[in-house]
This record gives sequence, C-alpha cells and structure tokens, in this order.
Amino acid sequence: MPNDAFSIDNGIMVASARRWPLMIDPQTQANKWVKRMEAAADLRVIKLTDGDYMRTLENAIQFGIPVLLENVGEELDPSLEPLLLKQIFKQGGVSCLRLGDATIEFSDAFRFYITTTLRNPHYLPETAVKVNLLNFMITPDGLSDQLLGVTVAQERPDLEAQRQELVVESAANKRRLKEIEDKILHVLSASQGNILEDATAVQILSEAKAVSNEIQDKDAIAEATQKEIDNARTGYAPCGRYNAVLFFCIRDMASVDTMYQYSLAYFMSLFVRSIAECPKDRSVPKRLALLKDHFTFFLYVNICRSLFEKDKLLFAFGLAARLAASRAELCPRQLRFLVTGALSMDNRRPNPAPEWLSLSGWNGLCELDGLDAAFAGLADSVAADPAAWRRLYDAATPHEEALPARSPDTRAGAAAAGELSVFQRLLVLRCLTPDRIVPAMRAYVTGELGNRYVEPEAFDLGAIYADSSPSVPLIFVLSFGSDPMADLLKFADQKRTRVETVSLGQGQGPVAEEWIAKGVQEGFWVVLQNCHLAKSFLPRLEVLCEKQLTTAGVQPGFRLWLTSYPSDLFPQAVLENGLKITNESPQGLRAGLERIYKSDPMCEASYFEGCHAERAFKNMAFALAFFHCVVGGRRTFGPVGWNIPYAFNENDLRISLRQLRMFLDQYEKPPLEMLCYTAGECNYGGKVTDSNDRRTLMTLLDAFYNVETIDGGAVLMGGGDAYVLPPVGSHASYLEHLAGLPLTETPEVFGMHPNANITRDLQTTKQMLDSLLLMLPQDSVAGSGSSGGGAGGLSANDALDSTAADILEKLPEDFDLEVAGKKYPMTYLDSMNTVLVQELGRVNVLLGGIRSSLKELRKALKGQIVMSSVLERVASALSSGRVPEAWLVKSFPSLKPLGPYVHEVGERCAEFAAWLSDGPPIVFWISGFFFTQAFLTGARQNYARKHKIPIDLISFDYAVHGDGGVANDGAARHERPEDGVLVRGMFLEAASFDADSHELAEPAPKVLFSPLPTMLFQPKLASDIDASALVYVCPLYKTSERRGTLSTTGHSTNFVCEVKLPSARPQAHWIKRGVAALLSLDG
Repeated sequence: MPNDAFSIDNGIMVASARRWPLMIDPQTQANKWVKRMEAAADLRVIKLTDGDYMRTLENAIQFGIPVLLENVGEELDPSLEPLLLKQIFKQGGVSCLRLGDATIEFSDAFRFYITTTLRNPHYLPETAVKVNLLNFMITPDGLSDQLLGVTVAQERPDLEAQRQELVVESAANKRRLKEIEDKILHVLSASQGNILEDATAVQILSEAKAVSNEIQDKDAIAEATQKEIDNARTGYAPCGRYNAVLFFCIRDMASVDTMYQYSLAYFMSLFVRSIAECPKDRSVPKRLALLKDHFTFFLYVNICRSLFEKDKLLFAFGLAARLAASRAELCPRQLRFLVTGALSMDNRRPNPAPEWLSLSGWNGLCELDGLDAAFAGLADSVAADPAAWRRLYDAATPHEEALPARSPDTRAGAAAAGELSVFQRLLVLRCLTPDRIVPAMRAYVTGELGNRYVEPEAFDLGAIYADSSPSVPLIFVLSFGSDPMADLLKFADQKRTRVETVSLGQGQGPVAEEWIAKGVQEGFWVVLQNCHLAKSFLPRLEVLCEKQLTTAGVQPGFRLWLTSYPSDLFPQAVLENGLKITNESPQGLRAGLERIYKSDPMCEASYFEGCHAERAFKNMAFALAFFHCVVGGRRTFGPVGWNIPYAFNENDLRISLRQLRMFLDQYEKPPLEMLCYTAGECNYGGKVTDSNDRRTLMTLLDAFYNVETIDGGAVLMGGGDAYVLPPVGSHASYLEHLAGLPLTETPEVFGMHPNANITRDLQTTKQMLDSLLLMLPQDSVAGSGSSGGGAGGLSANDALDSTAADILEKLPEDFDLEVAGKKYPMTYLDSMNTVLVQELGRVNVLLGGIRSSLKELRKALKGQIVMSSVLERVASALSSGRVPEAWLVKSFPSLKPLGPYVHEVGERCAEFAAWLSDGPPIVFWISGFFFTQAFLTGARQNYARKHKIPIDLISFDYAVHGDGGVANDGAARHERPEDGVLVRGMFLEAASFDADSHELAEPAPKVLFSPLPTMLFQPKLASDIDASALVYVCPLYKTSERRGTLSTTGHSTNFVCEVKLPSARPQAHWIKRGVAALLSLDG
C-alpha cells in the first residue's frame, strides 16, 4: 500500500471497522494490497459474474477463509445482504448465517473484502449503510512515493532492498514488542501473592526486559540507517513528483473518451522501460533531467498510439498545462477561464466595437480584466483603441502578433500587455478570436515541451507488435472511414503468420472462443472484428483475456487482435491492460481520392478497364469518387455540412462503383436517372434520415452525375481549376493527376462559403475546450470571474452559492394563469389567446424548475439536505458556465452559455408580460416562443376560421416587410396586417439578406450569422401561392445544432418550418452552402 497518510487511514478503517469494506479502487491498489496481505490465509477471489461464486463464498464463511469480491458495479447482489449486515444467529450453540436458501456455520476468522474499479460510482443510501465505503483512489503523494521507490529500485537497487528489509524488520520488531507486552500483562494478572516470590514470573519479566532492550537497540540502528537511506533517496524525490503529474494526466483522458483507459500497472511498465532505455549519467540531477525528458516523450508516443487525431493536441496541451501548474507557473483560475470563458451574469460596460467584437468576447475581456493583476486595464485598452485590437482580430495568425500596448494610466501598475506569458495571451485570444485558439494552443505546447509534441507520428504496426505479448490483447479503436484489416493482413504476411478472423455478431461468440482456444495452443493470430456489436459476448471476452491468455501454455506467437468503435460496453479491464491502437484514414480530398484509386475495385484492371463506354465510365467513376470525398469532408463543418454527421463509408462507394460499371455495360446510353436513384436514394441515401440532408445529398450528386460529366471537361466543384475531370487514360495517369492536386482544400470544394472555415475552427475549438474541461483537476476553483479573482477569492461552495443567489434574484415571478385565462379566454376566431396561455404555462414550469433546483442546491451547499446526483450535475454545470441538463429538459432549446441563457429567460418573460398587459404585439418575436409550431398553427387557424377554409389547404407565403432593412426595424415602423403575422428575431447562417435588392446574398467575410428583417407570414390557399417565383426554400431551426428528435406532438424539437426567401441564384447554390435560418444563436 502507498505510504501516504490517506492510504494509511484507509488501511486502519479496513482493519478496524465493524462493517465489511467496499473499496473504490480504479487503480487496483486495494485489490493488490488485499491479495498480498491475505495470501498466506489462502484468499479466495470471486466476481459476481462467476457461475459458482456463491458456493465459494459459502465454503469460505464456514472454514474462515478470507474472500475478495472484485469488480462490482453500482448494485450488489441482494443475496449478499445477510452477509453485509452480519445477520449472525446462534443455532445449537454455533454461530450461523443464512445465505440464500442455505444456513451455514459462520467462522469468526472469516474476512470479506469488496472492490470496484469504477472511478466515480453512485451507491444508493441503502447500499452505502451496509458497507464501509472507502476511497482507495491513488493520491499524488502516494503515487509520488511509489514512483520514487521504483526509481530508486532501478537506479540504486541496494538502497531500495535495504529500505524494504528495514520496513519488514521494523514491522516484525513491533509485533514482537506487542507480544512481549501481552505476555507481561498476562503474567501480572495471573500472579498470586508477592510477584517477587514467583520465580517463573521474575524470569519471564527478565527475559521480556532483555528482548525489549534488544528491540530498542535494533530500532535505534534501523532509525539511523533509515535516515541515511532517506537522505540518499531525497535526490530522486523530484522524479516521483514529476511523473505522478503525468499519470494523473493520462488518467483524466478517460473523461474524454471511454476507450482511453490506462492502468497504473501499464504506466509503471512504461516508466521502468524508460529508465532502462534513457541515456545514463553519473550526476543524479543530470540523470533525472534526462529521465524526465525521455519518459515524458516516451509516454506521449505510447499514449498517442491510442488517441484519435482530434485528441492528440488535447493530450499534449494537458501535459504542458498540468506540468506548468505543478511548477506554480500556471494559475488554476486562468486555466479555468480558458475552458469556460466569462461566467459573470452581468456586464454593464457597453461593447466598444460591436461590428467585429462579439458580446461574449467583450464580456470575457471585462472579466479577464479583473481575473489577475497581469490583465489590469485590458478592457480599457480595447475601449480606448478598438482599431489597434481590430488588427489583431483580422490577423491570419493572431497568436504570432504582438498585443497592442496598454498605456500606464490604464495598466494600474500591472505588467504591460506585451509582457503577458504565452498562456495568458491564450486567454486574450479566446475572447478576441476563439476560432484561432487551436493554433495558439499548438504554439503553447511547442514552447513548453518542444516541437516533437505537435508533429504527427508515423503509424508503425511493427513497433506496436514489438511492444506486445501473447497475454495482452491489441485493440484497434475504429473511427469513421478507418479499416485496419488491410494493414493487419499485410503485416501478417510479412511475419508469415496465420490469421483467423471472426466478425462478431449474433451467434459468433462460441466461434470466437473456439478460435482463441486453438490460437493459444497453436500460436497463430485471432482477429475479433466489431466487438462493439457483441454486447452479450463482451463479459465473456473479459474472462478469456484474464484467464485463458495468462496461462503458462500460451504459445509465444499467439496474438489476440480486437477491433471496436468507441463503446461504453467495452470491458474496462481489457481496455486498461490491452494495447490500444488508432489508425484513422488520411484526411483531405487528395488523400481520400488516392486511397480510393489504390483500393478495391478501382485498382483492379478487370474493373477499371474494358467498359464499352470507357469515356463515360471513367469520367463518372472519378466524379463518384470525388462525390464520396465531398460528402465525407462536409462532416468536418458541423451542421452547416450535414444536420446529422452520417457515417458514409467505403462500402457505399464500392457498391455504387460496381452498379455504375454494371449499368454502363448493359445500356448503350448511360441511365443517369437510374444511377442517381441507386447511388443517391439507396446506397448513400439509405443512411440519411433528415429530409433537408437528403435534399443536400441529391443536390450534390446532381453536380457530379450529369451530362457534362459524361462528356468530360466539367468543373466538379468550386475551388479553382485544379478540380476538373482529368483526361481519360490509364489507371496510372489518374494517380499522376491526383498527385498534382493541392494538399489542402478550401470550403468551396465542398460547395461552401469561405466563412465555413471559421465555423469548422469554432467547432474544433469548442470540442477541444469541452474536452479540456472534463480533464480539469477537481481541485480547480469553481469560478474564474470576479468572485475568484483575488488571492483571497471565494471558495468553490461560496462561488456556487453566489451564482445561485444571483440567478434567483434575476428570475421573474411566475405568471398567474387564472388571470391570463380570464383576460385572454379561448375563442373561436382568435387562437392566439390559447397560444399565449399555453406559453405562459411552459414558462412557469421552467421558472419553477430553475427556482427549486437552485434553492435545493443552496441548502445542500450549507449541509441542510443531501447533495443528490442531480444537484451534483447542476452544481457542475453552474461552476463551468453551462446550463444544467435538468433545466434544459423543461426549457426551450438553447446552446447559449449560462449568463446569456438566464438573460434570455428574462427577455422571454418580459415579452410575454408585455403581451399580457398591452395586448398582442404588432410584430411577434418568433424566437421567444417555446413551441413555435403552435404559434404558426394558430396564425393559420385564425385565417382558416375567418375565411371558412379547411386548414389543411392553407400554407404560408412569405414576404419581407418594409424596406428590408434590419437597423431600426421596430414595431413602430409596421402596421398590423389584416391576415397573417409579422415576425422578427430570425438569423441567417451561411448567407445574408441584401436590403437593397431584397434577396439572398453572400455573407460578409468573418460574418457567420446575419439578422433577417421583419417578415410577413401570410396564410393563403396553397393553390394561390406563386410556385414560379425564384426563391430558396430555407429551413428554419430553433438552434444552430439543427438536428432534433421527434417529440410527442409529432413535431421536431428543432426544425420549425421552411421559409421561402427571394433569390437571384439557383436554389442548388444555397443548398450546397448549407444556408438555414435560426431562431437562436449560440452566444
């Protein structure tokens, strides 16, 4: 067991408590300790998944044999309750216990231990009261001591052996001393009369005195020796503390992805290997410096083998930040600000440059101003000279530019802006240009750790194999478009090794077990594919890896390879002890096309050559390959590319290519309509569940499958002259053409506006910071705002309580639905009354949910009630500036952070309050409704009842009201329409609205969202609406996430309706751009 106070206290509790211990043990420290401690007593180890665990337990209870029940979940077997509660009774003078249906004798020598590897289990109170719940998670001090011991054992084995001997000898001496004391007490209590006349007693006391003196002499020598050893070990102490930080960094990666599980044993094995491989030096400080550098990179390389590309920079940044924090070079409040941004509820200072500086960015700068003395005067500097800061905003690489200097009168004695550290500059850039955070983080890692931590490592299956052993499974963690089987089979050919593959699914578990058994005996490789699909087999796989692979008879050539997409069902023990590998497909259009032309069927001469319509076939095959890369590449742009990120794969392309060849061989003229249907509606479209995504898919396919493509010379997509059909030629000529394509491509290649790059970068930044938030150490302060700004800032609980009180103060009172119902009764000709009352009811539900959760949270923080798991999640969300899930369940859809969300709740309530007191508005704020579809249905219903027309014959016609301008577009400029409703509050994404021409236009550079002017939603007979007008049928969504689910009302939780906007360009142009209207922005 580790030698820190926390672990020692746990050990005392295990030995002394009346209830059996249930130990939270993710690093298996307690598990190993119990096994060592009880090894001499014939410890029995069982699991709840064992078929005979109850019989083993019964025998152990009768004969007084200790039992370790390991790897339990959050629920225990109810049949264990009599044992947990120690419901022991006397029967025939013998202590007995009823376990299940059997009554068995209970031995007083029996001991019961329970461990779980869950990192943060939630045990119900009725479970917690039955056991002694102990946290055995490794602590920094305990791990530092262990690593120090490993280092000294490798560097100075004589010292470590001597220390271990002293520990054992000291324990033996203390045991002997205790026995002597007990013996003396027994002699004194048993002696009759004058003890000095009892020769036996005097002799025993004399011997005890002699032994006691001997032990004291040994202890004195041992103490002196221990001091010498400690002095020698002190020189290695920094190594233990440093490497403990590294372990906690890789441990926290499990919060990012469930497949990123690493055991302490795996970490220790890498550490020992690094000590052996690191360059030697006689000087201890130099040797430790070499070891730090070597092991940090050695660990980084080995961990990165198992990380997706998106998480490798995250891991490197986490290493750099945690190491800097351990050296007290990085303030936890600053790290928290990086991931959460501004947390303050109010900022009364006006934005000095709203045309380019976002409101959230300005709020962040103001909060950063008070975060630390180094940032003093920052907001004043931006307000005094916005133009100077605009140049930083417009720079292509803002992290490489010098920050504008602050004048002495605005710095308030703080360091100049140019003297901010690299990390502090990151915080400024987070406010100004959040889309450029990732390159800035990469630069920070380079400065802290070196350039090799941001350079991609080549995928080397041979090196991975060299690190493996027959007892350790190798796990390929799959991602979109990746298929490691080709590389694995090629490597097996190089090794001249037999490979047997099993694709897991229904009924394949016994087949997999049979092949593993044969592979263990004969020494060939076994590959189990798609483990994530074999839910019922995974527990059995854990048992096979634990027992069958670790037997003495396993042949050295045997290897077990597993492939799986990330899954919560994958056994934790297999993940922690296995060797994980990721091999993602190359990114980019050129790499994708090259991969297609080097793969089946394009690389086969029998397929690529010989078609009677050679020109049409090769042109359309190239166009289809290009289309495949485009639909896959659009995933990186988030909802602008696809509402739902579909996993189009090589099989979709492969079947489409074979159908292309088959149809062209069968028909004299290429059947375009049939090819479009099979590829678009069936092969690719079979995965598309969103109607607007299907429209996008077919529009993209029309750009590739057309007459111009058949004839040749067509420009496939935007992005310059490079993306044209190559001349018809041999397979080699196509590879030569692909080699000349640009390495990187612009968004125009995917049919999108250049601003889509910013959208993609913002999405990458959000994903990176959200993942970093999950990795933050638990001891980080709860807030990064003014509440935690000083050295004597508020504690985590105080900051949470202050935030909760602030929100409660801002919440308006509930609406009186009875008064509202009387003032706006349900009438036949005005459905809007019903809409209003229903909306007020939804507002009250939300306000009540927010108010009750905050009040309960404040009570829990004060210890007045139990902090439930729901309240824990609320507290976690509030401390990181997010809206709690418990609120969103009762709320309108929103992606806003906490501060803007609370502000929007207030705005919605004020809008409804004005309607309630002053009557229906002339211009409705369409963004303010919870159930927007009900409002639109009410408008159609009013028209239908007024004109006595069936509502199912009525649709909306749309018109921009007034002059089409957005500025000063208030209700005073409009008159209430006779029919229909005027609405405001909509925004365009990926386009803008030209007020002069009254039509859609391209957005300005760096402008992602443009407000739409007030629009008239005019109900009409569907047959009376002009179908010939040039319009873009624009989908309207509630949030920029776009995707939604089907609610109980039959409506989508996100999609509202389709709005027709005038356009001079073809509709296909805006469809490929991903243009949509939104009711709510993210910030």
